[in-house]
Amino acid sequence: MVSHQFFYQLALLAIIWLFVLLHLIESKPGVTTPPVAAKPKRKRSTEPKAFQGLTHKPHCVLCEQEAGETPPAPPRWPDPMPLTHRRPRTVDTSMHFCPHTACDYCGWLGLHNLRANGHPSGGPWRQLHCTACDGYFPEHHGTIFHGKQAAVEIIVRVLACLAEGLGIRATARVFEVAPTTVLQWLVEAAEQLRAFSAYFLCNLHLEQLQLDELYAVLRDLKAGAISDSEALKRLERSQHWVWTAMDPTSKLLVVVEVGSRTLAMAQRVVHQVTQVLARDCVPLFLTDGLKDYGTALLTHFGHWTHPARRQATGPRPKPRWMPLPELLYAQVVKSYRRRRIVDVQHRVVFGTRLAIEQVLAACGWTINTAFVERLNLDIRQRVAAIGRRVNTLCQGEAGLRDQLALFQTYHNFVLPHASLRQALLIPEATNGKGSARLWRPCTPALAAGLTDHVWTLREVLLCRVPPWPQTQRV
Repeated sequence: MVSHQFFYQLALLAIIWLFVLLHLIESKPGVTTPPVAAKPKRKRSTEPKAFQGLTHKPHCVLCEQEAGETPPAPPRWPDPMPLTHRRPRTVDTSMHFCPHTACDYCGWLGLHNLRANGHPSGGPWRQLHCTACDGYFPEHHGTIFHGKQAAVEIIVRVLACLAEGLGIRATARVFEVAPTTVLQWLVEAAEQLRAFSAYFLCNLHLEQLQLDELYAVLRDLKAGAISDSEALKRLERSQHWVWTAMDPTSKLLVVVEVGSRTLAMAQRVVHQVTQVLARDCVPLFLTDGLKDYGTALLTHFGHWTHPARRQATGPRPKPRWMPLPELLYAQVVKSYRRRRIVDVQHRVVFGTRLAIEQVLAACGWTINTAFVERLNLDIRQRVAAIGRRVNTLCQGEAGLRDQLALFQTYHNFVLPHASLRQALLIPEATNGKGSARLWRPCTPALAAGLTDHVWTLREVLLCRVPPWPQTQRV
């Protein structure tokens, strides 16, 4: 009988002989082992996926507030007063309106109900007479100059210095007035300038808009409330940003707002844009890589759609909140390394790249945010509170909003832009010995068709803003 040890030894010899044969086969020249087929790696598609829509509409606080409130309608437009056979008027009163609430012509422009009544007591301001209610009021009623003892030129020059980027204390030293007086004039002027901008910036027909946000540092420190070290920490993690929206064609600054870099603030900015645009106007939007812009645009430029059924049986698919077919939106995503731009990508979020390029081809441009970034430089140069490495910081958001309101009006209506100048058909001779004038200065408001001339800061501050939009502007 053969023992089990014999079989174990025989199996061991067979295994050793097998390993020897494999070694000899691999060592022979010219004999190659068949390569093992590598498993192909699955490549990810670089093409963006089509937006499938949302099952619920994004939340916007301002939209909900307007849904519950209905703005009061303006009163009925009265008939113009009949012209008399007296001597033609030499003083233009078309930009004034009667402020008396009991008058039927209160708040209406250009209805021939006002007459100039001279300068009472030899004062600098003319008195106006309303023939409808037989009331009198000065021509500077409802402006910053009403009730002021200071000269008009001093107030205008002080605000002009603030609009050109000089700080409040520096302006006070130049004109030898108190800093609190300069601050008071700024606050009163900002309130009037907001109404002035709101009156003109409405029902705009724009082809494209560029949006961006600019970092700002505010003091936001009360005396004795916190220590100096805690104040420095707050400045380092400050969350204040200046949000802007501009038309790159006319350089018109449409919206400027101050707030944190959050979705709620993006919703607020886009909501203000929709209030400025015409009812059926959906321009091309260009922004940086902030994702909150896409959600905000989808909130205000979207609609409900019912997807088609994929199966004959079963429940119907839920409706989806989708962007409007005419909405075009692209992003410029920049990658930084050591504070240097190393890569720039153009991302189409809503719409098609072909449709976006067709809109930009009319101006000879590509997808970019260069114009709004250039505007950020103007803001830093002309708003002293958010300049770089300055000691003119504001105490809070309210002071910064006042300076930005002054900048917006000054930028849109007063300051001519060299890139917008218009060539004259016939050169105009100058009073001096210089060459003839070949170009006509142009402001963003003039380029956008909102006005017919370049305003001066004095004219803007003297403009009496009507309480409601006029059917026909004069």
